Amino acid sequence: MSTTKGYSRRKFLQTTTVFSGGLLIPFFVSAGAKKMALLDVLGGGAATAEDTSAIAFAPNAYLGIGRDNTIHIILAHVEMGQGIWTTLSMLIAEELDCDFTKMKIGHAPPAAPYIHPLFGIQITGGSSTTWSEFDRYRKAGATARALLVTAAAQQWGVAPETCSTDDGYVIHGDQKLAYGALADAAAKLPPPADIPLKEAGDWKYIGKGVKRLDTPEKINGTAKFGMDVQFPGLLTALVLRAPVFGAKMKSFDDSKTKAVSGVRKVVAVPSGVAVIGDHYWAVKQGRDVLQVEWDIDPALAFDTKQQWAAYRKLAEQPGASAAKAGDVVAGLSGAVSKIEAEYTLPYLAHACMEPMNCTVKITGDKCEIWTGTQMPGIDQGNAAKVLGFKPDQVEVHTMFLGGGFGRRATGQSDFVVEAVEVAKASGEAVKTVWSREDDMRGGYYRPAFMHKVQIGLGPDKMPVAWLHRIVGQSIMEGTPFEAGVQNGIDGASVEGVNDSPYMKHVPHHSVELHSPKNKVPVLWWRSVGHTHTAFVMETMIDELAHAAGKDPVAYRKLLLKEHPRPLAALTMAADKAGWGKPLPAGRFRGVAVHDSFGSAVAQVAEVSVDKKGQVKVHRVVCAIECGLAVNPGGVIAQMESGIVFGLTALLYGNISIEQGRVQQRNFHDYRMVRMHETPQIEVYIVPSAEKMGGAGEPGVPPLAPAVINAVYAATGKRIRQLPLDPAKLLKV
Repeated sequence: MSTTKGYSRRKFLQTTTVFSGGLLIPFFVSAGAKKMALLDVLGGGAATAEDTSAIAFAPNAYLGIGRDNTIHIILAHVEMGQGIWTTLSMLIAEELDCDFTKMKIGHAPPAAPYIHPLFGIQITGGSSTTWSEFDRYRKAGATARALLVTAAAQQWGVAPETCSTDDGYVIHGDQKLAYGALADAAAKLPPPADIPLKEAGDWKYIGKGVKRLDTPEKINGTAKFGMDVQFPGLLTALVLRAPVFGAKMKSFDDSKTKAVSGVRKVVAVPSGVAVIGDHYWAVKQGRDVLQVEWDIDPALAFDTKQQWAAYRKLAEQPGASAAKAGDVVAGLSGAVSKIEAEYTLPYLAHACMEPMNCTVKITGDKCEIWTGTQMPGIDQGNAAKVLGFKPDQVEVHTMFLGGGFGRRATGQSDFVVEAVEVAKASGEAVKTVWSREDDMRGGYYRPAFMHKVQIGLGPDKMPVAWLHRIVGQSIMEGTPFEAGVQNGIDGASVEGVNDSPYMKHVPHHSVELHSPKNKVPVLWWRSVGHTHTAFVMETMIDELAHAAGKDPVAYRKLLLKEHPRPLAALTMAADKAGWGKPLPAGRFRGVAVHDSFGSAVAQVAEVSVDKKGQVKVHRVVCAIECGLAVNPGGVIAQMESGIVFGLTALLYGNISIEQGRVQQRNFHDYRMVRMHETPQIEVYIVPSAEKMGGAGEPGVPPLAPAVINAVYAATGKRIRQLPLDPAKLLKV
């Protein structure tokens, strides 16, 4: 993990102001006398696990009020389409009582004060942004408001408590002063030790929603993504990487490449050979004729077909224990009946609409980086290592992200480090770009997983024993989150099974894990382990319901009677979908409900299956229990996005590898769901006073099982291998 060394509070306040003049307020949660000293502690080095509770009270983003009354906000989290520019700004606006339309937002630079209060690094991920920042962002707005009121009261010679605020003004009777006019005076005042926050009944924005702040610039084209970075002297690079994961470059012949007009340089870098030139087309043509000899060890000839055979053998053997109760062997042998199933779920690509890219300019002992990243601090530290610099010699400009889904959050900073290597080797300012084919064949993937499940049923057809073995690569190993691997268990591989509310009530159960290693790079993919565990759990529960002769919704309600959040989501989704009511001829329903990232999401899918086995999803009704929905429109959009994302994986998602080579290249053989395939989507938010959960990822997991359960209702066939193969629905 990286932080900025020698970063004192004074230096931080001096160097992170993004406008001249006015009031600058650090975000913090009050922690008594320690709150401001934390900056000095964090400035001395990396945050440790012992510091985590302290970090939660340290400043990690800034609110500024300019003399022109503009509200400047720098966010510690990045905007990648999920809407946090708007949601987090709402929290400030709520307590500040400002004009929401006058807010200007920017991404924070890498620095210790922006460290995530839970994860201990600067990161956007895990559907954690809103709930992790809810209190301290409001506290920032409230603190600024208190200072402005005090400044106005002193100017008028009145008591602060006799003043009020509204829409960017402090008001006292007929007197009124804009925040901008008070900014300088307020900046000279000491912040209050504590400040009360508004009661929920007084909220103007929270829970009601506003229009997204980033929409205008994304519509008019002024929004700047990493791919948009341009400045005089900037060159473009493409890297020819090894065709097989783990292979190394032996030699290359660039004679034909250098003959291409617009190609300037060809340089070797650790990841391959970089072709550098005036523009993308020149380097693309140059790379196409580059001759490289690769050192490919026969042991690297990985094949996914062989992988499934190896995984199957592992699934027959006991693995590391992730959860255990009772005696599962005795429970299975004593069961009245048993159900056994094997599931295979393939590697999946992130397929962000904006492929990976990174611009690097090295000048003397300073490096500037422009890129879209979910972990700017990690990238800063890794870039510094390449150059032999200190982290504070590397300046990271975080751009808008054209999709992330976890791909732009690698502990190795692969595409950033590569771009730094290219700039270092060439001596040029270079934008290193990944083509779609590069991204599909040389990136990171959701791991492939196999599940083997044995369930024993009692006389009442309820599960009394459950043996669940999971086989798949570890995501956490080798990352800043490696501490999450305990006793051979990567929590990301088993989440959704070992902590399932269904499993907790099975008297005899065992959840076991095998984490085989190979050269295929794996990474978190939107909703991480829940992408495969929800599919297995919810289709198995559906199978149990049918074995018991019970309605799938009623059966789940029985199992979830002690779990109010998923029960509430399930009840609302079923009611809104008209569960149990007649459907048009040829249409069938399926249901799934799953807890992830602090929220419970239930979905009911309505499908039809034609004579060719093609599945059409006509309607998806979704209900989410996420606690307080700060921006309801944003939550709904995230559910819609997750449903489409999950449907794409269900119907088409598959990265296959033969002889160590990824077979898919582009969107023609790694398809996305298109508009005509998108179902009617209805999203409902369960009113709730429960703890706030996430929304960016929980919409993905229930989609696949809900659709597959509907397919079973239509065809009587259980699908346990993804992506969905229409041919299997035609087999007798």
